[in-house]
Amino acid sequence: MKKSRTDLQLNQKNLEFGFLDVQSVRQTHFDIMKPDKVIFIDKELEDSFNQLAESDPIKRSIKRAIQFIQEDFRCGRNVKKELIPKNLIKRYEINNLWIYDLSNGWRLLYSITSDKIEIIATILEWLNHKDYNRLFGFN
Repeated sequence: MKKSRTDLQLNQKNLEFGFLDVQSVRQTHFDIMKPDKVIFIDKELEDSFNQLAESDPIKRSIKRAIQFIQEDFRCGRNVKKELIPKNLIKRYEINNLWIYDLSNGWRLLYSITSDKIEIIATILEWLNHKDYNRLFGFN
């Protein structure tokens, strides 16, 4: 079976990032990349999420983001490796970072991992615009 140019570029891109085993990626005809699951990095973050009121616009926005990430983990913006804040790399032991824009200027940070059986989108944290700018060194 001959692969399309798009398929070849996609596979090459995944290999360059070094965080996906191309064989384990679940793709449809539209190159949608669905993770097997979306999880919180730890129980404390999950508890913080669960403690938000159901009417909280941030909670609703995070729920919506999780739905989109479940459909295609590339729905966020991928941060170039050299621009990932060093403290995030150290704290979470990640080699990739994705940003999803939430409502009211908040951001959801997540990372993609693979153990050759599953693709997992891991929510690292959410932060307001001011803290996001501070984290990435923006003025």
